Order: sequence, then structure tokens, then C-alpha cells
Amino acid sequence: MQDTFIQAYPKLLQSDVAVAGLWLAHGDEPLLHQWLIDALRPHWRAQNYAIKRIELVSVKSWQDVLSELGSLSLFDDASALIVTGNHKPDKAVIAELERFAVEAQTGVNSNSLLWLTSKQDRRAQTSKWFAPFAQYGHIIDCNLYDERGRQQLLQIQAQQFGLRLSQEAWQLLLSQTEHHLLSAYQTLWRLSYLFAPELIADINKNKHDAHHQNRTAATVVLDITDLQAALVSDAHFSVFDLSDAMLAGNQAQVAKIIFQLQATDEPTTLVLWAISKDMRQIMALMDGQDPQALGIWRSKQGLYQQACRRQTKAQTAEWSALIYRCDQAIKGVIRQPAWELLLQAALELAGQRLFSPR
Repeated sequence: MQDTFIQAYPKLLQSDVAVAGLWLAHGDEPLLHQWLIDALRPHWRAQNYAIKRIELVSVKSWQDVLSELGSLSLFDDASALIVTGNHKPDKAVIAELERFAVEAQTGVNSNSLLWLTSKQDRRAQTSKWFAPFAQYGHIIDCNLYDERGRQQLLQIQAQQFGLRLSQEAWQLLLSQTEHHLLSAYQTLWRLSYLFAPELIADINKNKHDAHHQNRTAATVVLDITDLQAALVSDAHFSVFDLSDAMLAGNQAQVAKIIFQLQATDEPTTLVLWAISKDMRQIMALMDGQDPQALGIWRSKQGLYQQACRRQTKAQTAEWSALIYRCDQAIKGVIRQPAWELLLQAALELAGQRLFSPR
């Protein structure tokens, strides 16, 4: 079964979702990947799944995935594997995944595999590795293709926060955040604590319950006046401000924002997402891709081009390794402080290299 995220997400917020088998979510919007995990997690917990993560560092990592899918636990009914990375399975692994998917459909195996990967074009979707997911599993296209879909998703999130915005308020919110999904979501999150703190406390209290999304009976209605008052900006920065400063090459502002985000306990995963997203866009532009095709707003294309002129191919070639180290630090795999590496990555994007390559 193949669905877009906007089609699949509301279904996953309902009760009695069958989670066993193969799931593939492809797209270049990490926030949608996270929302998908958040929607599946209550179902996994309700069905006593042990939730594990595996990162594909090479093709051989698929053997670890197969080993987990075939293992038995004395304490859990089944395992839910969240697999990240873009290494495609080989012929032998494809056969095993197909066998697993068939067993899941017949009830022999109740484990669940969710693979989060980058956007797959039509050619990739005709590859042999894609077939088991398309034939026996669930494929979710985690890409946004128009503004209508973006607003639909944000309306769902607002409803879960206990908020309902008037049409004028929506227009202001999207304009204020320049139609940036993460920035708009963060604004809704802050609005929920301003206008509906009791509802948020109730949701957090019951977040282990797969049905909690449907239990928000009360809703706070916000009009444009409420939103204007809330958006009279406080002194705090967001990752959206960080993106603008990095692209503009304002190194002092980048450092200031990073320190402010650290002081206000901004999630390091969101900061890494903002940095890595801009790095990927810059590398794609330097490879000759069209900014409009990459989804870069016309108002920001000048900033991206300015950032490209500060970099060389040799410098951007090292970015993937740096982002990987940031991710390792966030997960505690290496001892170097995550915020230290995030500052290094943000300054490199802004044009300031803290360390020379070895």
C-alpha cells in the first residue's frame, strides 16, 4: 500500500492500527519522519513492542536488522525496529525481507520494521529492493508538494495541541514563518502553552495511550488579534533565525543564536536538522540543481547563492562527516559535547572554519 503522508498520518492517529510488517517512509523532511514515529509509538507500546533503532552504516548493517527481526524476547511480545540510512539491501536481504513481510501478513511474525530513508524517485521505486515494501508493506511518501498539504498537516497538529485558528490567523502564521514547516510547528507549540496549557498537560499525561489524540474535547479558538499579540516577538531565537544567520554569513549572530538555543534547551536534534538541511541545499545548488526544484523560496534564494559563493567543493565534501559526528554526539556515541560540534558546523556553513582538515 502506498500513501502520501497527509493520507496516512490521520489514519495512524486512530485506534487499532496494525503495525506488524514492513513500513517504508521516504522523503527529505525529517519532521515528517519524526511525526510518523510519534504516531506509531503509542501503537507499539499498547501492543507491548520493544522499540529499537538501527542505523545503516553499510549494506552489512542489514544483517543486524534481520537478526533483530528473527530474535525472540522473554519480556516483549514483538520488536519494532526504526531503521535509518540509505544503504539498500542486497539480493539475499531482499528475499529475507519478503519472507518476513509474508509471515507478518499471515500472523506468523508480528515484528514491525520502519525504514526511514531519503526521497526515492520513480526510477528507485522500480528497483528490486523497493518491491517487498510495495507489494507486502506500507510505503509513505514523506514529501510536501504544495502549501495546501502543509497547512492541512499543521491544522492536524494544532488540533492535537487543542487549538483552532481562524483563516486570517492561519494566513498570518504562515506568512510570519515564511511557510517553513518546522518554524510554524514550533510557533503552534508555543501558542499551546500560552493559550491551552491544561490541554497540553492532559495530552502529555496520557501520551502513552494510543487513543489520546482523539480525546481532546475542548478547543481554544484563536483569531488574528490573539496571534498578533503572541507573535510580538520575545527575545528568544529559533532554528529559523539560525538558518538566516548561517546563510548570510553573520558569524557573530550564529554564535549568539547557538548559545541562546543551548541556554533555552532547544532540542539538539532540531538544531542539527536545520544545519544539515541548509548544508544539503547548498551542496545540491553547487552541483547545479535548480533552487526552485529544491523547494527554496524565492525570497531566500539570494541568501543560498551567497552561501554557495563562500564555499568550495573541497569544503562541502567534509560536511557529511561533520553532520555524522554531530548526530553521534547527540546520541551519546562519542564524548565530544553536541553543542560544541553544532557550533562548529553552523560556523562552517557561515564561512568560518574552526579547524583545518587533517
